[in-house]
Amino acid sequence: MTRKKNGFWTFVCSLMPGAGEMYMGFFKQGLSLMGAFLLVLFLASWLNIGPLLFVLPLVWFYSFFHVHNLRSLPDEEFYAMEDNYLFEMEQIMTQGKGLTKKWRNLLAGFLILIGGMTLLNYLMDLTYRILPVFWREGFWHLWHRVPQAVFAVLLILGGFCLIRGKKRELDAEESREDGVGQP
Repeated sequence: MTRKKNGFWTFVCSLMPGAGEMYMGFFKQGLSLMGAFLLVLFLASWLNIGPLLFVLPLVWFYSFFHVHNLRSLPDEEFYAMEDNYLFEMEQIMTQGKGLTKKWRNLLAGFLILIGGMTLLNYLMDLTYRILPVFWREGFWHLWHRVPQAVFAVLLILGGFCLIRGKKRELDAEESREDGVGQP
């Protein structure tokens, strides 16, 4: 049975994702959070994908506030809490029940993006070593500006999609109102 712990040590342990949960006796939750944090850190450094590091603050903040929310629960609710993994492999592996089509497509797109970025980084490093010295500087600037341009184009396209979706919604609402007033 888990019991509430000292507030100071809970705070100290909550500074490392997963450690606070483990200190409070929720080992499966703590292991899930610590594993997610360290996996993202490992993948970002090993695959040389810096933008993946933006996930780390999300995991850290979730873990930090999760520990303090657990600590602030009334005793009855705290003692009734079950220690479960955050990511149930059974749910993830069953395609029909675990992930909806929308989330599967988003996950697939994310995996393709990460794989493409990894392959592109490798090819750019290889190409950079082959190029003559006078081409390297121009190539380096081009390589570091292309992702910014692609991101800007994606933002603009996303804005247009939002505007077009809102216009369709307004047009559909207007046509329903026109159809209701006529016999």
